Amino acid sequence: MPFEKPAMLIGVSARIYYPSGPVLDLGGVWTKTLHYLEQSVALWLIKGGALPVMIPAFESKSLVRREHLNLRHYVDALDGLVLQGGNDVAPQSYGEEPIQPQWHGDAVRDHYEIELIHAFIDAGKPVFGICRGLQVLNVAFGGTLWQDLPTQCPGPVRHMSDGLYEKNVHSLAITPGGWLHGLYPDHTEITVNSIHHQGIKTLASSFQIEALCPDDGRIEAIRRIGGSFVAGVQWHPEFDSPGNASNFDDRPLIASFLREARARRLA
Repeated sequence: MPFEKPAMLIGVSARIYYPSGPVLDLGGVWTKTLHYLEQSVALWLIKGGALPVMIPAFESKSLVRREHLNLRHYVDALDGLVLQGGNDVAPQSYGEEPIQPQWHGDAVRDHYEIELIHAFIDAGKPVFGICRGLQVLNVAFGGTLWQDLPTQCPGPVRHMSDGLYEKNVHSLAITPGGWLHGLYPDHTEITVNSIHHQGIKTLASSFQIEALCPDDGRIEAIRRIGGSFVAGVQWHPEFDSPGNASNFDDRPLIASFLREARARRLA
């Protein structure tokens, strides 16, 4: 799809790499905290006709302090927000403690993304969450998460496989009459990739369910009721390639989000 003029600018929350463990043996840049935009997300937005702009995070030890970063400047300049996948949401962000140390999540990123979410919503600009992004949207509005699906609510579906990664798939059941159903009215047998071990436990009251995994009832897509466009999916629509085992067509999804961004710009 060709770029519009002026170009649609879509903010993307940063994924954060923290230097720890044996990777420090690599030296160089791996000894630094990195904020990065995953290539597949960038290409997904570019394919839709938008220009992605990564919004840097901040932390207590960073060279840039909180007073130096005014998120409102980004909100004013950008047309919408995409929340990338990545590390777990910290249990403390929804009022729990980690059941296992490895599920401690990323509280710095939680705080940063939740502030971003509310800033874009206050400006009436659309927000879309991918995987972790869906989870942090739910937490931002008072919902909770399962810290680990296999141990807390085991079922017939494997939602994550380290060996398969995006080639791990399961069925998707779209809720009749919802936003997602409007985008895929004739799709009755859909498979999506699945790369997560956490998931929504208690849905925030301001959201409605747009899709479920029919085999275990896990929530796979949500949309905020009323107000500006806010939605999220548990799978990764940006992982669309000839070798992908999913048959999900991401094009209506990205087109819907960008339509909302264009409409807000023209309003």
